[in-house]
Amino acid sequence: MDELVTGDAVVLGLQPARLPSRALAIAIDLAVLLTVFVLISIGLAVAAATLDEAAAAAIAVASFLLVLVGGPIAVETLSHGRSLGKLACGLRVVRDDGGPIRFRHALVRGAMGVVEILGTFGVVGCVASLVSARGRRLGDVFAGTLVVRERVPAGRAAAAPPPPPWLVGRFAQLDLSGVPDGLWLAIRQYLTRMNQLDATVRGVMAERLSADLAACTGAPAPQEVPAAAYLAAVVHERQVRDVRRVTAAVGRGSRPSAPWPAPVRREVVADRPTELRKPDPGLPTAAAPGGSRAEVQAATGFAPPA
Repeated sequence: MDELVTGDAVVLGLQPARLPSRALAIAIDLAVLLTVFVLISIGLAVAAATLDEAAAAAIAVASFLLVLVGGPIAVETLSHGRSLGKLACGLRVVRDDGGPIRFRHALVRGAMGVVEILGTFGVVGCVASLVSARGRRLGDVFAGTLVVRERVPAGRAAAAPPPPPWLVGRFAQLDLSGVPDGLWLAIRQYLTRMNQLDATVRGVMAERLSADLAACTGAPAPQEVPAAAYLAAVVHERQVRDVRRVTAAVGRGSRPSAPWPAPVRREVVADRPTELRKPDPGLPTAAAPGGSRAEVQAATGFAPPA
């Protein structure tokens, strides 16, 4: 999978950069750094012409470390992962979760770059990028970073379908803390693409995912509830809890982390999330009189229990 996934199972529209574009960006950066290094070395050599050999060697080492090692670290830290070469090629260094890098990330990348790029003329970096599925060199692996392409349209993750009306709030007491992020991502992808699957495959996948979810929560899935409807209801319950958590964090004045995006925009009134959209009076639901089983299934995507 080339897309980035955050800890909240949100698929980010970022594509990892491959070796050709990264090599071109590094070549541009090295050309600029070597030019600056040569100019500084010439100026220091003229200024230190009267010094002895030991002092001249110390100045040369200091200029090397300052320009070729400290330069990339400072540039990536101040520009949040955009050096001159990466800016020209439309690339950027980000953390594994898609966030901007900090000084410690740039420091590890710069220290490893001395060995990977300068010490071995880029051989180790090229081999590591070719072996890695995301094109990461050793500096990226140790720093927990990734070089991504910025000049691509960012795709938006499809919203999961809403749960059936008769299941909303039924799993409010369910413990979701033990569900891993990988399972949340699998459930989300299934719900957004289940209408594109064959009926048999769709049923098998729903049963398997519901069994895995029930094993993680410690509560068995209701026998009378279809597996796909059960998954949608639990996902909806997590979204509701995310809204409450973010609202509580805002009320305390702290900066909340990004929640799992809900299919509709919500507000919280009296500690209970409500949808800003008013329900269509003509939309049949399980509780609305005259709404047949077929009409409810066509409107929500899930059939009510018989």
